[in-house]
Amino acid sequence: MKSDEGSRLDPRTLRGLAHPLRVRMLNLLREHGPSTASKLAGQLGQSSGATSYHLRQLAAYGFVEDAGDRTGRERWWQATHARTDLDPATSREAFDQAEGYLRAVAAADFQRVEATIGDLPSLPEPWQDAFFLATEQPRLSAAQAVELRARVKALVDEYAAAAPADATRVSVQWQILPMLDRPAE
Repeated sequence: MKSDEGSRLDPRTLRGLAHPLRVRMLNLLREHGPSTASKLAGQLGQSSGATSYHLRQLAAYGFVEDAGDRTGRERWWQATHARTDLDPATSREAFDQAEGYLRAVAAADFQRVEATIGDLPSLPEPWQDAFFLATEQPRLSAAQAVELRARVKALVDEYAAAAPADATRVSVQWQILPMLDRPAE
Protein backbone atom coordinates (compact mmCIF):
# COMPACT_ATOMS: atom_id res chain seq x y z
CA MET A 1 0.00 0.00 0.00
CA LYS A 2 1.51 3.29 -1.04
CA SER A 3 0.00 5.72 1.42
CA ASP A 4 -1.42 5.76 4.93
CA GLU A 5 -3.26 8.90 3.90
CA GLY A 6 -6.82 8.65 2.70
CA SER A 7 -7.82 9.05 -0.89
CA ARG A 8 -10.21 12.00 -1.34
CA LEU A 9 -13.38 11.30 -3.24
CA ASP A 10 -14.59 13.75 -5.83
CA PRO A 11 -17.44 13.50 -8.35
CA ARG A 12 -15.18 11.60 -10.82
CA THR A 13 -13.70 9.08 -8.39
CA LEU A 14 -17.06 8.43 -6.74
CA ARG A 15 -18.07 6.62 -9.93
CA GLY A 16 -15.26 4.14 -9.25
CA LEU A 17 -16.81 3.11 -5.94
CA ALA A 18 -20.47 3.24 -6.91
CA HIS A 19 -20.64 -0.57 -7.13
CA PRO A 20 -21.00 -2.45 -3.78
CA LEU A 21 -18.67 -5.26 -4.92
CA ARG A 22 -15.88 -2.74 -5.51
CA VAL A 23 -16.21 -1.40 -1.96
CA ARG A 24 -16.06 -4.94 -0.57
CA MET A 25 -13.02 -5.80 -2.71
CA LEU A 26 -11.22 -2.61 -1.69
CA ASN A 27 -11.96 -3.36 1.98
CA LEU A 28 -10.47 -6.86 1.63
CA LEU A 29 -7.32 -5.51 -0.01
CA ARG A 30 -6.94 -2.93 2.76
CA GLU A 31 -7.60 -5.42 5.56
CA HIS A 32 -5.66 -8.43 4.26
CA GLY A 33 -3.12 -7.02 1.83
CA PRO A 34 -2.45 -7.84 -1.82
CA SER A 35 -4.55 -10.47 -3.56
CA THR A 36 -5.49 -11.82 -6.96
CA ALA A 37 -8.81 -11.64 -8.78
CA SER A 38 -9.21 -15.41 -8.26
CA LYS A 39 -8.62 -15.22 -4.51
CA LEU A 40 -11.01 -12.29 -4.14
CA ALA A 41 -13.60 -14.16 -6.22
CA GLY A 42 -13.42 -17.11 -3.81
CA GLN A 43 -13.77 -14.87 -0.77
CA LEU A 44 -16.72 -12.99 -2.23
CA GLY A 45 -18.56 -15.80 -3.99
CA GLN A 46 -18.06 -14.17 -7.40
CA SER A 47 -16.52 -15.27 -10.69
CA SER A 48 -12.88 -14.34 -11.28
CA GLY A 49 -14.04 -12.56 -14.44
CA ALA A 50 -16.25 -10.26 -12.36
CA THR A 51 -13.56 -9.52 -9.78
CA SER A 52 -10.96 -8.99 -12.52
CA TYR A 53 -13.26 -6.47 -14.25
CA HIS A 54 -13.96 -4.59 -11.01
CA LEU A 55 -10.25 -4.55 -10.07
CA ARG A 56 -9.49 -2.90 -13.43
CA GLN A 57 -12.23 -0.34 -12.72
CA LEU A 58 -10.78 0.35 -9.26
CA ALA A 59 -7.36 0.79 -10.86
CA ALA A 60 -8.75 3.21 -13.46
CA TYR A 61 -10.00 5.43 -10.62
CA GLY A 62 -6.75 5.14 -8.61
CA PHE A 63 -7.97 2.94 -5.74
CA VAL A 64 -5.81 -0.13 -6.50
CA GLU A 65 -2.57 -0.82 -8.33
CA ASP A 66 -0.46 -3.73 -9.49
CA ALA A 67 1.36 -5.15 -6.45
CA GLY A 68 4.25 -6.24 -8.64
CA ASP A 69 3.99 -9.90 -7.61
CA ARG A 70 3.10 -12.50 -10.19
CA THR A 71 2.26 -16.15 -9.63
CA GLY A 72 2.19 -17.73 -13.03
CA ARG A 73 -0.32 -15.67 -14.98
CA GLU A 74 -2.11 -14.25 -11.94
CA ARG A 75 -1.77 -10.55 -11.27
CA TRP A 76 -1.62 -9.35 -7.67
CA TRP A 77 -3.40 -6.13 -6.70
CA GLN A 78 -3.02 -3.84 -3.70
CA ALA A 79 -4.90 -0.84 -2.35
CA THR A 80 -3.21 2.50 -2.99
CA HIS A 81 -4.49 4.17 0.21
CA ALA A 82 -5.34 3.01 3.73
CA ARG A 83 -8.78 4.64 3.69
CA THR A 84 -11.18 6.70 1.62
CA ASP A 85 -12.42 10.10 2.77
CA LEU A 86 -15.68 11.59 1.59
CA ASP A 87 -15.87 15.36 1.91
CA PRO A 88 -19.44 16.41 2.81
CA ALA A 89 -19.28 19.12 0.11
CA THR A 90 -18.46 16.44 -2.46
CA SER A 91 -21.43 14.36 -1.42
CA ARG A 92 -23.70 17.35 -2.00
CA GLU A 93 -22.13 17.96 -5.44
CA ALA A 94 -22.52 14.39 -6.63
CA PHE A 95 -25.24 12.95 -4.44
CA ASP A 96 -26.17 10.12 -6.80
CA GLN A 97 -22.65 8.68 -6.78
CA ALA A 98 -22.13 9.49 -3.10
CA GLU A 99 -25.36 7.75 -2.15
CA GLY A 100 -24.28 4.55 -3.92
CA TYR A 101 -20.89 4.66 -2.22
CA LEU A 102 -22.34 5.41 1.22
CA ARG A 103 -24.86 2.58 0.90
CA ALA A 104 -22.08 0.17 -0.10
CA VAL A 105 -19.97 1.25 2.90
CA ALA A 106 -22.95 0.85 5.25
CA ALA A 107 -23.68 -2.62 3.85
CA ALA A 108 -20.03 -3.67 4.27
CA ASP A 109 -20.01 -2.35 7.86
CA PHE A 110 -23.24 -4.21 8.61
CA GLN A 111 -21.75 -7.43 7.20
CA ARG A 112 -18.70 -6.95 9.43
CA VAL A 113 -20.95 -6.55 12.50
CA GLU A 114 -23.00 -9.61 11.52
CA ALA A 115 -19.84 -11.72 11.08
CA THR A 116 -18.44 -10.61 14.43
CA ILE A 117 -21.70 -11.41 16.23
CA GLY A 118 -21.57 -14.87 14.66
CA ASP A 119 -17.95 -15.32 15.78
CA LEU A 120 -18.51 -13.90 19.27
CA PRO A 121 -18.90 -17.27 21.09
CA SER A 122 -15.56 -18.48 19.71
CA LEU A 123 -13.59 -15.30 20.50
CA PRO A 124 -11.18 -15.33 23.47
CA GLU A 125 -12.86 -14.00 26.61
CA PRO A 126 -10.96 -10.68 26.68
CA TRP A 127 -12.24 -9.95 23.16
CA GLN A 128 -15.76 -10.97 24.13
CA ASP A 129 -15.50 -8.38 26.92
CA ALA A 130 -14.13 -5.78 24.48
CA PHE A 131 -17.00 -6.24 22.01
CA PHE A 132 -19.39 -3.30 22.16
CA LEU A 133 -22.55 -2.50 20.26
CA ALA A 134 -24.89 0.23 21.48
CA THR A 135 -27.03 3.11 20.33
CA GLU A 136 -27.05 6.49 22.03
CA GLN A 137 -29.46 9.25 21.02
CA PRO A 138 -28.29 12.52 22.56
CA ARG A 139 -29.72 15.86 21.48
CA LEU A 140 -26.97 17.84 19.69
CA SER A 141 -26.72 20.81 17.38
CA ALA A 142 -25.12 20.26 13.98
CA ALA A 143 -22.00 22.08 15.23
CA GLN A 144 -21.81 19.79 18.26
CA ALA A 145 -22.19 16.73 16.02
CA VAL A 146 -19.28 17.92 13.84
CA GLU A 147 -17.18 18.51 16.97
CA LEU A 148 -18.10 15.07 18.34
CA ARG A 149 -17.05 13.46 15.04
CA ALA A 150 -13.68 15.23 15.16
CA ARG A 151 -13.06 14.31 18.82
CA VAL A 152 -13.95 10.63 18.31
CA LYS A 153 -11.68 10.49 15.23
CA ALA A 154 -8.82 12.10 17.19
CA LEU A 155 -9.27 9.62 20.03
CA VAL A 156 -9.21 6.63 17.65
CA ASP A 157 -6.09 8.05 15.98
CA GLU A 158 -4.45 8.53 19.39
CA TYR A 159 -5.05 4.88 20.34
CA ALA A 160 -3.84 3.66 16.93
CA ALA A 161 -0.62 5.66 17.24
CA ALA A 162 0.12 4.14 20.67
CA ALA A 163 -0.73 0.52 19.80
CA PRO A 164 1.45 -1.98 21.69
CA ALA A 165 3.35 -4.75 19.88
CA ASP A 166 0.67 -7.35 20.69
CA ALA A 167 -2.20 -5.21 19.33
CA THR A 168 -4.86 -6.72 17.07
CA ARG A 169 -6.68 -4.79 14.38
CA VAL A 170 -10.21 -3.81 15.45
CA SER A 171 -13.07 -2.23 13.55
CA VAL A 172 -14.36 0.92 15.21
CA GLN A 173 -17.70 1.85 13.69
CA TRP A 174 -19.22 5.12 14.76
CA GLN A 175 -22.12 6.84 13.10
CA ILE A 176 -23.75 10.19 13.61
CA LEU A 177 -27.19 9.97 12.05
CA PRO A 178 -29.46 13.02 12.29
CA MET A 179 -32.92 12.04 13.55
CA LEU A 180 -34.77 15.16 12.47
CA ASP A 181 -38.19 15.54 14.02
CA ARG A 182 -40.79 14.69 11.42
CA PRO A 183 -44.54 14.45 11.83
CA ALA A 184 -45.85 10.91 12.32
CA GLU A 185 -47.39 9.45 9.19
